[in-house]
Amino acid sequence: MDTPSRHADDRKTAVVAQRMKKPFLSRKTRHLAFVWMLLLPALLVYFAYRAVPLAWNVVLSFSFWAPGKPIRFAGLYQYQELAFYDGIFWEVLKNTAIFMLVIPISIMLALALALLVDQKITGRNIYRTIIFLPYPMMVVAVGIVWRWLYNDNVGLINYALRSMGLISRPIAFLESYDFALAAVIAAAVWQILGFFMIIILTGLQNIPPHLYEAARIDGARAHHRFWRITLPLLRPSLFLCVILGVIASFTSFDLIYTMTNGGPGHATDLLITYIYKAAFTLSRFDYAAAMTVVMFVLFLALALLTNRLAGGDAGKVDISD
Repeated sequence: MDTPSRHADDRKTAVVAQRMKKPFLSRKTRHLAFVWMLLLPALLVYFAYRAVPLAWNVVLSFSFWAPGKPIRFAGLYQYQELAFYDGIFWEVLKNTAIFMLVIPISIMLALALALLVDQKITGRNIYRTIIFLPYPMMVVAVGIVWRWLYNDNVGLINYALRSMGLISRPIAFLESYDFALAAVIAAAVWQILGFFMIIILTGLQNIPPHLYEAARIDGARAHHRFWRITLPLLRPSLFLCVILGVIASFTSFDLIYTMTNGGPGHATDLLITYIYKAAFTLSRFDYAAAMTVVMFVLFLALALLTNRLAGGDAGKVDISD
């Protein structure tokens, strides 16, 4: 008589046990929670040291503020001053644009060197190492070395020029309005050249050899193979070099500070060094914040323009496979 009720109790017990075994969260939800748990420390650091300072910088650019004083809303005052009343700002902006010549000069030299050391020549690994060596050096050390090379009394460059009879008396390169910025550009090119060469060399070695073989069979000459195969397939590597060069141009504070400190006058001041002087020499943190926002907008515009000129997807990574 108790058999039906016993079976019903067994079924209820089985249902309860099955529900207890079922996890509270689905597998997908648990996976997402685990991923966010791993990302959380990095996100907290990013927001604490990147997002929050950037937001505060934007707020500060629309304010009057100095250490020890209350913050007051200023509207567009800081931007009006740098646009219409600060001639030095436009001078350092022009210097920054000229300093960006480091990018095409370095890329062209790096491309030529990469094509050279990619050939089967004796000692090519030694050549690669020698060309790359300046890049890992501390920028301050690079600045000190080049400051000595340009010295008008004991500098190697003046000694070489006088020995060849090209000049009659030493040239104070870093104290000359005509030569100072060009001298700093040469030092910057020398340091970053090896890094760009390695990036481009990696791109060259990733080009399938059968493309060159097919082109040779079709009768394509060396310059045709370069323009039709090598250069188009190097687009991601060249795009990376341009972006890194733009970043270096906007952030070359230590090289300028070590070699010239922005002098003579403001002949070698870049936007980054002028921002530093405005903030930590003149204590105009609000004005420096406005210039920082302008620098960020310029950098973003240059990055987007570079990507557009490179085809719109130069930095794209295909993970479909």
